[in-house]
Amino acid sequence: MDIMKVTDVALKATDVKPGMMIIERVYGMLEVHSDSQADVRQAGAAILAALDLNEADRIKPEITSSQVIRNIADYHTQLINRTRHGDMIVPGETLYVLECAPAGYAAIAANEAEKAANIKILEVRAFGSFGRVYLGGEEKDVDVAWRAAEEALKTISGRVPKKGRE
Repeated sequence: MDIMKVTDVALKATDVKPGMMIIERVYGMLEVHSDSQADVRQAGAAILAALDLNEADRIKPEITSSQVIRNIADYHTQLINRTRHGDMIVPGETLYVLECAPAGYAAIAANEAEKAANIKILEVRAFGSFGRVYLGGEEKDVDVAWRAAEEALKTISGRVPKKGRE
């Protein structure tokens, strides 16, 4: 259970605070926060060192699905809103759904989308094998946001895993 080890390392190495921990056999998640970006980066470096890894060992993100649905219908919004953990989408808005692997990259995609445009983050699922990002808002804003999210993932370097091995 490396997640317990890396949580201990991160919390003792810097002044970060845990935000979320998901324990999974493969692709669990630890989220840490700080007012200092330097502390978060230092926590990441400490985790990599404890695991005897470096940034080049990461898996290159893969976009497995990308969909834009414009002028979303009333009943569709009801289905989305009852299972989301973020903002709400309303009828007539535009919905964007991104699926990526590994799942942790969903958080990066959502962050870049939010920085690029005035959108609503409906849901981010950043653990497990595949992650998902649900964004909503005005069509013009969602069009900017989804492009930023996808571009962010495409620019991340990493190794390509052997299928069925990781």
